[in-house]
Amino acid sequence: MSLAPELAGRLKRNADGLVCAVVVDHATSDVLMVAWMNDEALERTLTTRRGTYYSRSRQELWVKGETSGHVQHVREVRLDCDADTLLVRVDQTGPACHTGSRTCFDGEERLLLADEG
Repeated sequence: MSLAPELAGRLKRNADGLVCAVVVDHATSDVLMVAWMNDEALERTLTTRRGTYYSRSRQELWVKGETSGHVQHVREVRLDCDADTLLVRVDQTGPACHTGSRTCFDGEERLLLADEG
């Protein structure tokens, strides 16, 4: 299997050959997590409809939920206007974050506060 040439030719990858993937809940549009994909991860995601990413620390592919059971059924993948970021819309089973939180953005770490006005 390989990524379709017309798609592979459009992608703008970083120096490591990766594209950023912003993963959102299909029903709510909540941002669940941010991950990285190489061509093989994207091709597998499109083929299997399971969130498949590239681990920069382990330097290998991983399928979301393969060990935890918190799987992602991919509903849609969109390429942004600059072709350097993917939007992956999923039906998430269980928490998306490795910490057990629903999203990787549920924590207290806020850099900017929303306008209270």
